[in-house]
Amino acid sequence: MKVYKYDRKFIRDTFDCGKESLNNYIQKNITRDVKNGSCPCFVVKNAFDEVIGYYTLSTESIPKDDAPLQFQKKIRYQYIPTILLGRLAVDKNHFGKGLGKLLLVNSLKRSLEVATHHIGAVAVVVDPIDNEAQEFYAKYGFILLPDSGKMFLSMKTIANAFEKQ
Repeated sequence: MKVYKYDRKFIRDTFDCGKESLNNYIQKNITRDVKNGSCPCFVVKNAFDEVIGYYTLSTESIPKDDAPLQFQKKIRYQYIPTILLGRLAVDKNHFGKGLGKLLLVNSLKRSLEVATHHIGAVAVVVDPIDNEAQEFYAKYGFILLPDSGKMFLSMKTIANAFEKQ
């Protein structure tokens, strides 16, 4: 399946991932956020242009003290630049088909490209919505930042993963 840049013509009102806040976001708020530059959105759609999965990216920074110790030692700034994988959701009619992994891998490739060639970012950060999301991200190497509840995956780890492919 292909990942597309969001277009308001895509059908979103049927999207249901089982999480009301994620449903509301794609159905009611995404057009405004994309238009005002808050975050780009990337989607997987079916043959009828219905969104069946999506994710968003934006810039973020985390307090140096919240980062893993190895980054606290390397970075001399008070805040560490990161990329926020703000939302990632798959329609529940498409669970178990690998769309979550596809979207995550696509988001990590985009983030690595940006961090390597365009802006400084030492990691991708997520703020899991619940324990199920936390387990999903942990499966792909994200580590929990205990004081914030966010999860962290370094660009170096991401780059190494793609080099092995």
